[in-house]
Amino acid sequence: MAVEATSAGAILFRDTRGRREYLLLKSRPGDWEFPKGGVEGDEELQQTAIREVKEEAGIEQFRLLDGFREDYSYVFEANGTTIHKTVHLFIAKSFEASAELSSEHRDLQWRDYEQAVNTVTQDGPREIFEQAHDYLDVLEAEDEI
Repeated sequence: MAVEATSAGAILFRDTRGRREYLLLKSRPGDWEFPKGGVEGDEELQQTAIREVKEEAGIEQFRLLDGFREDYSYVFEANGTTIHKTVHLFIAKSFEASAELSSEHRDLQWRDYEQAVNTVTQDGPREIFEQAHDYLDVLEAEDEI
């Protein structure tokens, strides 16, 4: 029997001289991802995403954008137990130019879309990232961000 686990996080972007850049965190060697982590206690998914951005990116000044939330799932083994994890991703706009590496990751980089989409290793988050980028393009065209 599989144990259900829920995580939440955010695709974090900043505006650098009119160019959108996304934050990627390196966990295991060669594995790049977005800030995310497990839901604690009775947190709402948004609260988890906000806490994880603060903890994993060291960024305080940001906001989650309304209207976007997508999820992906995967299964893995831990100590003989099968875990079915669902990760919910939001989009967050950073008002800070720099991020700080936490002890949970080995590296962090801000990358433009083309670099980032080729760097995200897993299919699930990459597909959601593509959707998020398109969503931001629409908001930008409408002067919503």
